Amino acid sequence: QVQLVESGGDVVQPGGSLTLSCSVTGSTLDDFAVAWFRQAPGKEREGVACMSEDGLFVWTEDAVRGRFAVSRDNSMNQIYLHMYGLKPEDTAIYYCNIERLKTTCNLFEDRYDSWGQGTQVTVSW
Repeated sequence: QVQLVESGGDVVQPGGSLTLSCSVTGSTLDDFAVAWFRQAPGKEREGVACMSEDGLFVWTEDAVRGRFAVSRDNSMNQIYLHMYGLKPEDTAIYYCNIERLKTTCNLFEDRYDSWGQGTQVTVSW
């Protein structure tokens, strides 16, 4: 069974940077696209960014485009979300996930199965 453990969340000031990590166990990342989602207080979970298994297709949502970047290390079974220029509206619990896709990726939540606990990111003075 695949397990996902997110880490790296913290309290940062607006304009700050943070890198989140996701450790995947129970499966290798081979043949899997990777994705990050987030859930802000009082809101539904939403997709943030994803990357295909081959790394050639990357998608980031409008709200974070140019500020967030997803990366992966298949040898370490790790997924990362690099966040720059953080804004208070980026405050949320961040989740990673994987889907068996090779040349594309998506941010449709219902395409993903189990979820980890997430990691809290708070952007505030």
